[in-house]
Amino acid sequence: MPAIVIVGAQWGDEGKGKATDLLGGSADYVVRFQGGNNAGHTVVIGDATFALHLLPSGILSPTCTPVIGNGVVVDLEVLFREMDGLIERGVDPSRLVVSANAHIITPYNVTLDKVTERFLGKAKIGTTGRGIGPTYGDKMARVGIRVQDLMDPSILARKVEGALVNKNQALVKVFNRRAVDVEGVVDHLLSFADRLGPHVADTALLLNRALDRGDMVVLEGGQGTLLDVDHGTYPYVTSSNPTSGGASTGSGIGPTRIDRVLGILKAYTTRVGEGPFPTELVDDDGERLRTIGGEVGVTTGRDRRCGWFDAPIARYATRVNGMTDYFLTKLDVLSTFETIPVCMAYEVDGQRVEEVPMTQTDFHHAKPVYEELPGWGEDISGIRDFDDLPGNCKAYVRFLEEQAGARISAIGVGPDRDATLVLHDLLP
Repeated sequence: MPAIVIVGAQWGDEGKGKATDLLGGSADYVVRFQGGNNAGHTVVIGDATFALHLLPSGILSPTCTPVIGNGVVVDLEVLFREMDGLIERGVDPSRLVVSANAHIITPYNVTLDKVTERFLGKAKIGTTGRGIGPTYGDKMARVGIRVQDLMDPSILARKVEGALVNKNQALVKVFNRRAVDVEGVVDHLLSFADRLGPHVADTALLLNRALDRGDMVVLEGGQGTLLDVDHGTYPYVTSSNPTSGGASTGSGIGPTRIDRVLGILKAYTTRVGEGPFPTELVDDDGERLRTIGGEVGVTTGRDRRCGWFDAPIARYATRVNGMTDYFLTKLDVLSTFETIPVCMAYEVDGQRVEEVPMTQTDFHHAKPVYEELPGWGEDISGIRDFDDLPGNCKAYVRFLEEQAGARISAIGVGPDRDATLVLHDLLP
């Protein structure tokens, strides 16, 4: 059976956890392929709400094997704290498998993330300060610490010592901080080794053998397309590739083994952190979306910036990811609006632009060009069949589908696990 990739189609926080959970009951493996504990998924099961930051959403399905792939950066303290939290709530996380090639977020990565962001002042990127960027930087500079290094204390010590040669120079001479003690870092990391060991595997081999057997593998991205380090609103992006191409490199599954890319698309738009956001609302409508939608970052706790649906961004996400299907989330949040604007294009220097501008400068100056659609004015959270939606609501969905350029196969009409309308089968 081919693999399925789930990716965010905006700036993250689109509701990927709900989509992954929907497929999780059928999936044999759910794989996180990039990011770290700077991303978060919320899954609602009955009266229980689970906020997952590093663990794959499949951890909540007793029949699924959750996998942290080689493309993820792992804060071991956060990982085990999250696992312990699930144990306290009656969820067994022992099935978790972690790639031996995944990189570890060290204490000095976190320190450098925080001091660098403060040093930038008004030019700050808006990172979560969790060491994600510096860890990916170490990975690319080939001075990173990997999960497998914890299995050999002597190699671990040499690698930490080598990584700190330049970093301590920067901490002391540039940031006026104390140098980091090598032995202290090594002891901290080794304190997790015994507990981590049983979870470590060659996950690329594991997943490819699973596909050979005909098992179903779901690849779950964090963040969203516009936060991709290559294809997002650089430099206000994450440090990895949450687009569909990153699913192969971050898991070890070849692209020919993926035949469906499911994009998660919010019925309006949000983002957290700094950077351009053409449809952002800084008025009562923006506050209304934030309040009704509960728009607070799962991991960061920061209020999300809110705005109307942006069609050029949706088209861009379809193109970059090769979307085959969309899951439209939070449609119910719009139910009280009399009219609902949709951004159809931008005005840049007096010119109408139909697609996302090529340059950062133009995107920063882009002004949305809206088309007003009528609202539906009634609660839809209890509806479970698309045909039962109000006429204007169905028209809004079809309009977004046409603008996005890929079919909408599922719709979220509420936070509950069953508050989903399935228009097309999401399974291969």
